[in-house]
Amino acid sequence: MSALRKDAFAERLPDEVEIKNAEQLRTIIASQLKSEEGAQISLAQPTGEVKTITLSPALAASFMEVLRLVSTGRGFRIIPVDAELTTQEAADCLNVSRPYLIKLLEGGEIPHIKTGRHRKVRASELFAYKQKRDDTRSSALGDLAVLDAENGFI
Repeated sequence: MSALRKDAFAERLPDEVEIKNAEQLRTIIASQLKSEEGAQISLAQPTGEVKTITLSPALAASFMEVLRLVSTGRGFRIIPVDAELTTQEAADCLNVSRPYLIKLLEGGEIPHIKTGRHRKVRASELFAYKQKRDDTRSSALGDLAVLDAENGFI
């Protein structure tokens, strides 16, 4: 167990020390989090000087999500919105098989770029598809819950 590992979590899972560190930092940020204002945290410099930093709500939420993943022992990968992904990377992001993703691309469900034999998917297009898919699923689950309630299954 080494707290000094520098390789990214996209290539490995966090070790025990990193999990504990992430949980501690997550607890600190959560205790300072105010929904409208973000979070204010104070950090001590090596010189002993203390600096207070205000995290915007979006930045605090992003940090909390990363820390949640690490504190639960999961790896993660950060994908810039303007990135172009391979079909395998895009399939992994959607948690589907590569052949299924190819069907989505060929069916026009997700816009893509073809260079020679290779296809590239813009992360922004993939995220838009994923959001639309998730919204459709959520709506369908809501409809099922209403039907269950109407038919006395709840």
